[in-house]
Amino acid sequence: AVVSTQSTGKDEAHNHDDPERGREFSLYTRIDMNTLTCLNESEEGQGSVVFKPWEERRDKTKFVDSDTDEELMFNFSFTGSVKLKGIIVVGGGDDTSPSHLKVFKNSAPMTFDDGRRCADQEFDLQDDKDAVLEYQTRVAKFNNCESLSLYFDKNFGADETRICYIGLRGEFSEAQKRGVVICNYESAPQLKDHKTGTKDQNFHGVS
Repeated sequence: AVVSTQSTGKDEAHNHDDPERGREFSLYTRIDMNTLTCLNESEEGQGSVVFKPWEERRDKTKFVDSDTDEELMFNFSFTGSVKLKGIIVVGGGDDTSPSHLKVFKNSAPMTFDDGRRCADQEFDLQDDKDAVLEYQTRVAKFNNCESLSLYFDKNFGADETRICYIGLRGEFSEAQKRGVVICNYESAPQLKDHKTGTKDQNFHGVS
């Protein structure tokens, strides 16, 4: 489903800059940037700039361009577990905006070949320059989401694709700590401490 972030009966400026919307679209702060990659970006590291605060969603000075063709794929992990509810995509206009998105849950990192398979959800995108259209996910499908792969495989006809903003709305919960304790034992014990008659022993233990 596609819904507008604008509400009727309200002042447009107030609605667009509602602080609550900014909090709803703050999942970018939960991305582990060390894991983020963007395949086919024209400049290395450029892909990370499109995940930015809600207040900067219309800023066209920061963007990522595709390189050899119109395809772009983002792979990243979250720092915890996410329930993804919605996505906003702002393109560069002039036919460079992406026109189709395939979303994969907990499959990162993926390649373009991997992206040919059936996605967890697909969206036909509109050329949304003002960040007013939200693409709603099937929430039950995107519960317990630890990583995402976003595959933009088409645009509106240009040789290259430009993306200026990707907004992610949802709920975040901290990663559950696993009850595994690893104990490191003496790896090269002294013979005087272990009188077994052997010259060398290694001890490894996991509890």
